[in-house]
Amino acid sequence: MDLFNFKKKIFQISNSNDFEKMAIELFNYQVSHNTFYKKYCDLINCSSSKVHYIEQIPFLPIEFFKTEKILCRNNSPDHFFLSSGTTSQKKSKHYINCIKFYEKTISLCFENFWGKLNNYRFFCLTPQKKDAPNSSLVHMCDFFVTKTKNLESGFYLNNLEKLNQDIIKSQKKQQPFILIGLSFAILDFAEKYNINLSGGHVIETGGMKNRREEMIRENFYKILKEKFKIKSIQSEYGMTELLSQSYSLKNGEFESPPWKKILIRDKQNPLKINNDSTGGINIIDLTNIHSCAFLATEDFGSICNNKFKVLGRLKNSSLRGCSTMI
Repeated sequence: MDLFNFKKKIFQISNSNDFEKMAIELFNYQVSHNTFYKKYCDLINCSSSKVHYIEQIPFLPIEFFKTEKILCRNNSPDHFFLSSGTTSQKKSKHYINCIKFYEKTISLCFENFWGKLNNYRFFCLTPQKKDAPNSSLVHMCDFFVTKTKNLESGFYLNNLEKLNQDIIKSQKKQQPFILIGLSFAILDFAEKYNINLSGGHVIETGGMKNRREEMIRENFYKILKEKFKIKSIQSEYGMTELLSQSYSLKNGEFESPPWKKILIRDKQNPLKINNDSTGGINIIDLTNIHSCAFLATEDFGSICNNKFKVLGRLKNSSLRGCSTMI
């Protein structure tokens, strides 16, 4: 497998046939080069000769990122991301072969839904990179702030008063802006300032645990829309173990870029795909070339018209800090 050309072809996918062909190609590569993934496939008695369609691909339980080194052979990662969590919890660790490739991925994911980064001023309600150097969410926000030509973009988690003032300044200048960050921080800001955010967008990335009471996403949206006096709230769905993000532009209905696909696993048989029902969310992310592209998450959801909803967390799974709400 020519990894260099494969990386280029990922972002040129234009139809489901191209996606399926590349997914099978990547599966054959990873089952041969990822020692732990190969062990898992052997354990469930699945060899590459048995896989002809993406629905037949084994999806690795995402929990293994907490206990195993999920990495293909002959790689020298230049970075790693850690999941959020309490000090008593084991954290997922995702080794990143090339941070520049990750940054290309997050940039293209964003622009696939929102247009050019340079169109916006970013107000980030997350820690700064120096305070959380191994957070994928923080790295993404830092990249947005750095790459946009709007030099006034920045981080405001510990300075909500300045955030309020700077948003008003952007509105007076008629600058398009995006308020992006952890759900508890956005809610704190909404309750304290009750500002009209006309002319801007709000992208929540999840993250209530240990700070605010968890709530149903629809109720959370309702509060923010009333406080900010806007018609819709947007969301980002990503995780430490993936390079690509999905976005919801309204109603909590997420869409993915062409190189990422959501499937629903059967509630009775976790090795079977059943997209016609609710169940555990499986993800194929073709940019996860050097780790594992085929993951069975602990999120519970459904698919309709090529969009998906996250309905909660599976029983006995731990809360995620920066991705979804229940």
